[in-house]
Amino acid sequence: MIPNHSFEADEHSCKPDKPEEACGVFGIYAPGEDVAKLTYFGLYALQHRGQESAGIATFEGETVHLHKDMGLVSQVFNESNLGHLPGNLAVGHTRYSTTGSSRVVNAQPVVVETRLGSLALAHNGNLVNTKELREELLARKCEFVSTTDSEAIAVAIGWEVDQGKDWLEAAISAFAMCQGAFSLTIATPQGVMGVRDPHGVRPLVIGTLPTTPQRYVLASETCGLDIIGAEFLRDVQPGELVWITEEGMASFHWSQQQKRKLCVFEMIYFARPDSIMEGENLYTYRLRIGRRLAVESPIDADIVIGVPDSGIPAAIGFSQASGIPYAEGLIKNRYVGRTFIQPTQTMRESGIRMKLNPLKDVLEGKRVIIIDDSIVRGTTSRKIVKALRDAGATEVHMRISSPPVTHPCFYGIDTDNQDQLIAATKSVAEIGEQIGVDSLAFLSREGMLSATNEDTKSFCSACFTGDYPIEIPEMVKRAKLILEKAAT
Repeated sequence: MIPNHSFEADEHSCKPDKPEEACGVFGIYAPGEDVAKLTYFGLYALQHRGQESAGIATFEGETVHLHKDMGLVSQVFNESNLGHLPGNLAVGHTRYSTTGSSRVVNAQPVVVETRLGSLALAHNGNLVNTKELREELLARKCEFVSTTDSEAIAVAIGWEVDQGKDWLEAAISAFAMCQGAFSLTIATPQGVMGVRDPHGVRPLVIGTLPTTPQRYVLASETCGLDIIGAEFLRDVQPGELVWITEEGMASFHWSQQQKRKLCVFEMIYFARPDSIMEGENLYTYRLRIGRRLAVESPIDADIVIGVPDSGIPAAIGFSQASGIPYAEGLIKNRYVGRTFIQPTQTMRESGIRMKLNPLKDVLEGKRVIIIDDSIVRGTTSRKIVKALRDAGATEVHMRISSPPVTHPCFYGIDTDNQDQLIAATKSVAEIGEQIGVDSLAFLSREGMLSATNEDTKSFCSACFTGDYPIEIPEMVKRAKLILEKAAT
């Protein structure tokens, strides 16, 4: 999903101080329904997974209709252009914001032409062998219009189709060429596919519409089903391909190497708290890690607050376990979208008030525990701490409901190079000093994983350990890892 590009050194200061999810995908097979509008609402619910671009492709028999553009889902689509997307099936995509690749050509779905008709593909994740795959396809005289690994997957399927295979055979052959993380929704004139890589790093779920005959929906998260009244059926399994046609839904295990490694950051931060993973709403898991954090790193204080919105469930859990009252200390401006207008120097110096504003009446004279889900570079944390002190907090203690992020992700999260990750170069005490808190503590990796109530080996936590479950090519590693650079 991530284009091939390089970051300039000064670009890091412009990036949000959070890991950014790759994207959200959606798919639907529902003849007789307004599939474009249902896809629009599904993407609307998945907007948190990406705010850079959005797109929908529908199939009306052999004819594909496509609309995609830069911006939020509600900015890209309206009643008029949705009305020009007729069909019986659709796939949709909302993409994350990444410096250096804000181009419509990289927006999805990707559409390629084959002997069997058009193919539209939406991808969440990131391949680690994009360079090799692209070179192999170029040697086969394939053509590309973008720089994304997503297009390489679509082109690989198209090439296999053009060698005489049907859609299923071609897709399975192409996936065998792909290494890395990929959850896909793929539309063809015949039907819709939902696919996950053998490790299931990124989520993908199946739902059913309350129609007769039964119709199926695919989405990155269950919140994308809820919004259109679809009922959650189950997850697409790691290494599984589901094929949805007029005959219903068929399942194929295209890989025999399944070894589930769901990204644990989906549990902590990325997915919406009302989405279901591991049989429960993620809000419940986030309460548990907040409670565990209170047990592991207690501190005496007057109030507990959370950084909106992602830190709030853990803050409530911390309050429950510690007995320290929970309060709202920061108000979020929820209408702040992606903007290209740079703030004035005075605004920069005042910190983060465009997005978060402290409640002075709540904070003044108080010893405050503030809970957040992660610290990446520390720039936002430092501004939040300053804002709390300016509002009158007498002490500020920060607790983080995940371990220190010490390694970059190669599987579809836009994290910095390792030397930009504050925990990769500083101790906890040094981080605390840099962001200006009275104390700082992180949740243990054991606490994070055990709170899932699942097999702790079934999650990818490489950003905390450097133990990557899918082998990373040496050249790709060297682009992001400090030690690899030092060894050259």
